[in-house]
Amino acid sequence: MLKKVAVLVLPEASPFEFGVVCEVFGIDRSDRGTGVPAFDFTVCTERPGTIGTKTGFSINVPRGLDAAEDTDLVVVAPYQDSGPLPQAVKQALRRAHARGAWVLSVCSGAFALAEAGLLDGRRATTHWRYSRRLAEEYPLVEVDENVLYVQDGRIITSAGTAAGIDACLHLVRTELGASVAAAIARDMVVPPHRDGGQAQYIDRPVSLAGCNTLKDLLVWLGENLGQDVSVAELAARVHMSERTFARRFRAETGATPAAWLNSQRVLRAQELLEESDLAVEEIARVCGFGQAVLLRHHFTKVLGISPAAYRRTFRGVRPMNLPQHTGT
Repeated sequence: MLKKVAVLVLPEASPFEFGVVCEVFGIDRSDRGTGVPAFDFTVCTERPGTIGTKTGFSINVPRGLDAAEDTDLVVVAPYQDSGPLPQAVKQALRRAHARGAWVLSVCSGAFALAEAGLLDGRRATTHWRYSRRLAEEYPLVEVDENVLYVQDGRIITSAGTAAGIDACLHLVRTELGASVAAAIARDMVVPPHRDGGQAQYIDRPVSLAGCNTLKDLLVWLGENLGQDVSVAELAARVHMSERTFARRFRAETGATPAAWLNSQRVLRAQELLEESDLAVEEIARVCGFGQAVLLRHHFTKVLGISPAAYRRTFRGVRPMNLPQHTGT
């Protein structure tokens, strides 16, 4: 169970990504009535004291690396990679992984995991600006620059900036369930989940981030997944031609309307499989797939597991790991 979290801060830390981790795990939301726990959250560094950031101001970090010794999760925030990683930091990361804790990096934090040897033979990602350098400097790492985040075993790496939110919420969902992740996301006013689910690697996702003219439509679609709507009907709702709508939809979401709807329907099916007693046939209808066979097809294609197997795995006390794709 995910309870105790430590964020490891290194010199020239990136404030936004560091703040993302603090926002997800550092705020007590236990009064929301949704089962969200109050995480035991701490920030630590190799040499406690004042740590500079990339944007010119400093933060005070009073705890040393010993604060990460018994945590369930160690997060490495982005930092300025200007020299060898301190041996003490590498050892702390290795110990965390060896004892079975989750280890998560945001953006360039992946370089710390790679230097510690934790990514050897694994799939990983980082900000696209750094992906080529990560692959060149650490040839044993299989770098995928076309994803928001990657889970390989109990190691999660994420791309830049807001992708850290996706990675953190993915871990919350894996450990604590869809309702907890949704409650945190709702409080942060971000999508609770972007396409990819529990698979080992997540195909390029879609979201509301970056949406402007179509945001209201996407919210409406998310609330009416059971409706069978055509592209023509959707275009009419936003007063566009079908061609303009299709172009605008892909520009703002990175996906076609059909792909976006399928991803949201699969997500809704996950939630219903976890939290309700509805039959698979009824879930297929409610989510907009119509027939159970279509739900099974799309669900297995995205997550690599059937709806029935997913329900057996995630009902009640959630396990630590979900069967994952091999990537082949």
